[in-house]
Amino acid sequence: QVRLVESGGGLVQAGDSLTLSCAPSGRTFSSDSMGWFRQAPGKEREFVASLRWFGGTTNYVDSVKGRFTISGDNAKRTVYLQMNSLKPEDTAVYYCARKARVGAAYDSWGQGTQVTVSS
Repeated sequence: QVRLVESGGGLVQAGDSLTLSCAPSGRTFSSDSMGWFRQAPGKEREFVASLRWFGGTTNYVDSVKGRFTISGDNAKRTVYLQMNSLKPEDTAVYYCARKARVGAAYDSWGQGTQVTVSS
């Protein structure tokens, strides 16, 4: 099973920036795309951003467009989430996940990294 490890979370103030990283632990793996999700206390997990390796297509939830940027290193199968102009409502546990092929569900998840934005 693919294991993903997130890092880079922390406590910041509103308006600050953070960069999250997600890398495979152990062997590398094949995937069609990678995604970032988040779950705030008392809320359901929501999609944040995705990156398709072939072609570099990205997608974002409306609430982060213009503030967050997903990028990746294909050779390392490592994906990043650059988060700028952070808001208190961005506070959540952030997870990365792998989608093995087009049309498949995200099937491998990291353990999550906490991002807390104070006002």
